Amino acid sequence: MPSAIILGGTGAVGHAASQYLRANGWDVTLTSRTPPSWNAEHLITTTANRHDPYQLRRVLSGGADLLIDCLCYQAADATMLLPYLSHITKTIMISSKAVYVDRYGRHSNSDEPPDFAGPIDETCATLRPNDLDPNTQEGYGANKVAAEETLLNSGASVAILRPSKIHGAHARRPREWVFVRRAIERRLTLFYDPSRAGIDHPSAASNIAALIAALAHLPGNQIVNIADPDAPSGIEIARIVGGLLGVTFDEQPVSAPGHRLHPWDTNYPIVLDTKRAHELGYQPIGDYASTIKAEIDWLMANANLQTRLPFDDDPFFAPFFADQAAVAPPKR
Repeated sequence: MPSAIILGGTGAVGHAASQYLRANGWDVTLTSRTPPSWNAEHLITTTANRHDPYQLRRVLSGGADLLIDCLCYQAADATMLLPYLSHITKTIMISSKAVYVDRYGRHSNSDEPPDFAGPIDETCATLRPNDLDPNTQEGYGANKVAAEETLLNSGASVAILRPSKIHGAHARRPREWVFVRRAIERRLTLFYDPSRAGIDHPSAASNIAALIAALAHLPGNQIVNIADPDAPSGIEIARIVGGLLGVTFDEQPVSAPGHRLHPWDTNYPIVLDTKRAHELGYQPIGDYASTIKAEIDWLMANANLQTRLPFDDDPFFAPFFADQAAVAPPKR
């Protein structure tokens, strides 16, 4: 039975990958700083801080057929893996589409939104690697590039996965909560700016898991985009979520310069080209509408558990739950 180790395994990708691999005959060791919140029967779970060198050595010194690193954010993180890669057949790093830049050097975290003028494939230019704080707008993608390069130059067999907005049960940032909470509270008015595309390609954790399985036995290095077969807009996502919850949102078009009205609110479409993934044997589990149900069910089951869902003052979610009177059309 082949063996897999997942670093940072309690999020959406770790959950989906562990379930997918285990169902397909893998022994799976899942590591995290805290035990998983789901039933991890038939998995080997171990408490370990991926960024602690001594705990990482305990986890990796025995080797494995497959290593999935969900917590590799910078070159220093990648460097910590290097002593162990000779005992690991395939290493997969979860990177991000945030590494890509348009012709003006703008990226998905820029103050000025990028315009990629079409689907982004793996040959698109990327940020230059650096060691800025990875928790900043300019540091996140550049640090991911540095981590990618460190692993790709290691001589080991490495695959770099570049997803877009990840969704799935146990997501650390379940963006659909913006609509789920509004549905629960019967706050059904949704403002959107029709002058903006509002498209930022989602990536189901279950589809990422399917790609991981497809790459697990491939030799050599690969850099591969991963996203859902479709790229719905934020308003289309609201309709899908509302349909699953049995509500219809009242969509109100407004002109809202300077206001981000939902998590997918972009001036220009951000869509990943996934042809390379298909050429490598990947077959998606499903489109957005069919794969998002797992996250919505999880959100609804835990809607009253503030320890597992975003707090009201979460800096990412708070603006989407604030009174949007400032962008609403004036009453006549």
